Amino acid sequence: MPPAPRRIATVNLSDSRTAGQPVRRVSAMEAVLAHLRGAIERGEYAIGDKLPSEAELCRTLEVSRPVLREALRALQTMGLTVSRTGKGTFVVASTVEDPTFGDYSASDLLEVRRHVEIPVAGYAARRRTPENLDHLAHLLDRMERETDTTAWVAMDTLFHLAVAEAAQNPVFRRVIEEIRDALARQSAFLNELGGRREQSNREHRAIVEALIDGSENDAVEAMAHHLDRVETTLTDIVRSSRTDTPTEGGPEA
Repeated sequence: MPPAPRRIATVNLSDSRTAGQPVRRVSAMEAVLAHLRGAIERGEYAIGDKLPSEAELCRTLEVSRPVLREALRALQTMGLTVSRTGKGTFVVASTVEDPTFGDYSASDLLEVRRHVEIPVAGYAARRRTPENLDHLAHLLDRMERETDTTAWVAMDTLFHLAVAEAAQNPVFRRVIEEIRDALARQSAFLNELGGRREQSNREHRAIVEALIDGSENDAVEAMAHHLDRVETTLTDIVRSSRTDTPTEGGPEA
């Protein structure tokens, strides 16, 4: 039997993975995720091992079941575990290689997004209608006011669909529709673990401003920068070392 996970006694309330970024609080979910990920990477849970039950983990880590389940979902997205209905959660890898969002890996998703969304932004700058701009501006205003992550993520996918619509080519919209679920999963993942929402809002604002100006070059550059930042945050999460296990404070359920 694998050893029971150690109780999270302390939580690091700052996140300094990306130099120059504002300090932000670490959520209870992130604390639990860091603890479990660290235990797997250190070999405390080997490949093939079953993690303790949810009830046992909640009791040991002193967190609520919703918090624990979010952390377990993140572990599965990272490719470290797999959940088997009625059997539990099992370790399938000891290191994070390429997170999976629905049917697509992060690397495959980003590769396609670069080849589709960057030129789409350029076409949108040339072809957008006043109705397209009104829709994007309204959506962006709502996103900048939204504080609920789930609602924001839903609008994030709508934003990228709206840019594709502004390109006036139905094939572009169909491509974004095909990867919409993966985009939503990726967005939620990056916001929960990378604190991306405010930065993403600024990047979206730059895209909309370029479309308003009708500048193809600016729109292409703004979308490319947006995807660069997505890739950087993903890389930071994947490379997060096992020494990141929280060390100060206490998690809240």
